[in-house]
Amino acid sequence: MSSLETKCVNTIRMVSADQPSAANSGHPGAPMGCAPMAHVLWGEVMNYSSKDPAWINRDRFVLSNGHACALQYTMLHLTGYKVTKENLSKFRRLGSITPGHPESFVTDGVEVCTGPLGQGISNAVGLAIAERNLAAEFNQPDYDIFDHYTYVICGDGCLQEGVSAEACSLGGHLGLGRLIVLYDDNDITIDGRTELSFTEDVNKRFEAYGWHTQTVSDVSGSLDDLRTAIANAKAVTDKPSIIKIKTAIGFGSKLEGHQSAHGAPLKPDDLAATKKKFGFPESENFFVPDDVQEFFTKAAAASDAKRQAWEELFGKYTAAFPEKAGEISRRFAGKLPEGLVDKLPTFEFGKDKEMATRKYSQMCLSEIGPNMPELIGGSADLTPSNLTNYKEVTDFQKDTPEGRYIRFGVREHGMVAICNGMFAHGGLRPYCATFLVFTGYCLGAIRLSALSKFGVIFVMTHDSIGLGEDGPTHQPVETLATLRSLPNLMVWRPADLNETSAAYQMALERSETPSVIACSRSGVAALELATREKACKGAYAVMEDASPDLIIISTGSEVGPSMKAAASLKEGGLKVRVVSMPCQEVFMEQPESYRLELLPGTVPTLSVEASAVYGWQHMSHDQIGMVEFGRSGSGKDVFAFFGFTPENIATQGKALVEFYKKAGTVPDLYLRPPTSNVLREH
Repeated sequence: MSSLETKCVNTIRMVSADQPSAANSGHPGAPMGCAPMAHVLWGEVMNYSSKDPAWINRDRFVLSNGHACALQYTMLHLTGYKVTKENLSKFRRLGSITPGHPESFVTDGVEVCTGPLGQGISNAVGLAIAERNLAAEFNQPDYDIFDHYTYVICGDGCLQEGVSAEACSLGGHLGLGRLIVLYDDNDITIDGRTELSFTEDVNKRFEAYGWHTQTVSDVSGSLDDLRTAIANAKAVTDKPSIIKIKTAIGFGSKLEGHQSAHGAPLKPDDLAATKKKFGFPESENFFVPDDVQEFFTKAAAASDAKRQAWEELFGKYTAAFPEKAGEISRRFAGKLPEGLVDKLPTFEFGKDKEMATRKYSQMCLSEIGPNMPELIGGSADLTPSNLTNYKEVTDFQKDTPEGRYIRFGVREHGMVAICNGMFAHGGLRPYCATFLVFTGYCLGAIRLSALSKFGVIFVMTHDSIGLGEDGPTHQPVETLATLRSLPNLMVWRPADLNETSAAYQMALERSETPSVIACSRSGVAALELATREKACKGAYAVMEDASPDLIIISTGSEVGPSMKAAASLKEGGLKVRVVSMPCQEVFMEQPESYRLELLPGTVPTLSVEASAVYGWQHMSHDQIGMVEFGRSGSGKDVFAFFGFTPENIATQGKALVEFYKKAGTVPDLYLRPPTSNVLREH
């Protein structure tokens, strides 16, 4: 390395090491080891713009080993993003823009939330898919509007997590040639040397996935091999690339090469000694030599000049292809096609055929898909069951990147992480599907959808014990309660076509909130009073009585039996209101006046849902739900076995009314102290 290169790399190391020391918390080791990679990427390779961080043709960078985020904040600071030395000094502090792991909604220049290992590299597959799909749709001769790369730095932990195997396997199959991964091969895990648990040949594994692989054995003395490897990777256009780079964790410190450098700040004497070794002031934090800053300022300016040249190209493109340019602008502004939700289907009571809500979901997709060209997605090898394809949609494959249906294979976790990456890219609106029970496989990525404010649409079918013969291994019991506990996630369980259309409408309109649309395998009863407008309030009466003796709340396929139960109770003299609640989260957003009018809390209230009862206690006095795993048998028989029949619902409803009549009072469900659990601004 030249003296300036060495100084640049060591500056990155020490500014990155200063951040955990300022916070007395964090991970200095990986940034110190990965500094040569960061120098080459930001100083020479990547196209980015600190003046316009949202430039749509920027190269995407993902720090998959998110615990090394001090490295990314250092590079954002050096290249002119809005990350100041003061921000660096507030690393990991409440309210700072330098949080403990990268957060895309907090810091300009951060594409995705990383930290849970394996998620970032999996997101990167989605980012690369998005670039290929948009390039296939919009690029024209002499107008490469989309031609950027996705670069990743990842560590051993990312490659041990199963989600990365799922995503990278698919990435290899799809031949994503503009995806380049720099693997920080430092031989260290938290427990010690990687030889304790991770001895596979990573490059051979990725060769089997269909990736181009290279090894760089040293970046401490020269960066030429790294530059050559990146150039080689860019030259391979039909395969994603991984470059295995031998590094030393905590490079230059007393802890170099030891796991102790991973997760705690350097000791003050070690930090000072390392600065002295590199020729920096021992007592000055966040020190950047003038010539180092000059280098990165020039690098950022050169990169921004590429943005300006692209803007000029896009101006000419707009003149030559105004409709395509307008479509790009609409998509990246996050606007839906005009009149899209009006195309969602409506059920006509007494005329249309009763079907399973998964079929109603397909009807919605069949109307949305042809009229929403940014919609892209697919299923985890369950297309015939999830019913997530529609007429004329074509597959996204290596040779057909213009396609909008992705065959994710049996890779649920990777599927969701990839969709997060596609959403993060912009210009696309991803959806994906599997059986509801298998959200257990992908919950980590769904959680990041919600945290990141990525409006991914999850179509989860076979939503209860009603799926029948596959038995308790496939029958979701705890799943809805688990999903409902996640902040910023809408969980829809529609009971008919109108409610399914409402779920899609709300999912599409709320681009910062992901949605789970849980759909039945079997047919559901028609609801005479159901409308999309009512369902968009989250709950409404499907059988009304102005002064009920009993209220039954139900969702999905249990609404029909609940209405039959109510009809029989009415014949016996009880006044009953039946409330369909397709989405608890949306209902709780409604004005208090609406909520209390529908569910006053002082009328005996029974909830009916073929799922765990957790969460229903705050809305109902008693619950018919699942407190154990299901059984194998026909859906009808299993429903009957667990009491989801009109007869049992009626019996339990009548018993609830009689219980409180004997007690002399009905406890007010809402008579409790004001909650301190308020939503705070982030």
